[in-house]
Amino acid sequence: MSLPTPGFSFRVDAIDGAARCGELTTPRATIQTPAFMPVGTQATVKALTPDEVASTGARIILANTYHLWLRPGAESVASHGGVVGFMKWPHALLTDSGGYQVFSLAKHRTIDDDGITFRSHLDGTLRRLTPEEAMRVQALLGSDIAMVLDECPAGGAPRDEVQRAMARTTDWAERCLATEPAEGQARFGIVQGGTELDLRLSHLQTIGALDFDGVALGGFSVGEPPTQMYELLNEIAPVMPQDRPRYLMGVGTPTDLLRAVSSGIDLFDCVLPTRNARNGQALTWGGRVNLRQARHRDDESALDARCDCPVCTTHSRAYLRHLFKADEMLGPRLLSLHNLHFYGALMRKAREMIRLGELGAWVEATLAQMRELDEVGGLDD
Repeated sequence: MSLPTPGFSFRVDAIDGAARCGELTTPRATIQTPAFMPVGTQATVKALTPDEVASTGARIILANTYHLWLRPGAESVASHGGVVGFMKWPHALLTDSGGYQVFSLAKHRTIDDDGITFRSHLDGTLRRLTPEEAMRVQALLGSDIAMVLDECPAGGAPRDEVQRAMARTTDWAERCLATEPAEGQARFGIVQGGTELDLRLSHLQTIGALDFDGVALGGFSVGEPPTQMYELLNEIAPVMPQDRPRYLMGVGTPTDLLRAVSSGIDLFDCVLPTRNARNGQALTWGGRVNLRQARHRDDESALDARCDCPVCTTHSRAYLRHLFKADEMLGPRLLSLHNLHFYGALMRKAREMIRLGELGAWVEATLAQMRELDEVGGLDD
């Protein structure tokens, strides 16, 4: 591998089994890993200000290339100083490439070996996204880390379809690397392979041999059972490059995070904590809390007694439930803030346990408590 991107570095400080904690440095921030990246799809983490997001401990967020490409346009964002200048987020930023939309917007796109043609969900116009265009747009967005364009096959796709997506992803990865890099912008490769272990390991070897600053696992949490994902991660994550960040894309639940950390993953992103918050569901050390349930109508206790976020130290469950029942916008805001605080605390505690060499026992005890007290039912493990 060639020298890393200037201003970008990664080191591992402690290892516990397959799990590890370390430090990722970009030109804008230093991130303690393992870390969760809140999702700011359209240059905003829904319902929260940048200062509120930073108060959760987050020092890197994710923005969506596809959506910002369509609106307001990459050139417009660039004229405001990139995403960080546009939204006034002073820390690190990772941008995806638009590759996930190959999966999520399957009805609105056609794909070929050169790239993807999308019919805009905003105005119906046709837009063409190639590996070169994805890197050009991400350069204009000004992220610290840019993801290569990839093809994410649907969960349960036939083996030959998965293999075609792998081959296309490899070709696109090489084309992304061949573009002139934006100054100070690191680039991560993406491993596909569906739920086939041999394909995953083969593609990992291919992508890991290329000159990327980090390696990501794409195409998980797209319909496969969580237990199957955990089993695959136990085999794949420990053999990912030791000297580069390992990123599991679009995952997940608190259980997902702890199982993946135990396997050796360093970075995560997911819309789940803010999406669930908007639906009245809090994520806590005691599992999920459904604030729409009548049991919370007169409950003066804190949302989570173990949480020191402003929501838990100020408001009762009864008040939070009232906000949701009255359709007050403050409810989703407060619950989003709490859920991201909880994810930040979950990652901080995981890092502490790795350094102490006690991660395994702590994960099992934590997940057992979440299952025991969970209000929603069917908690995955």
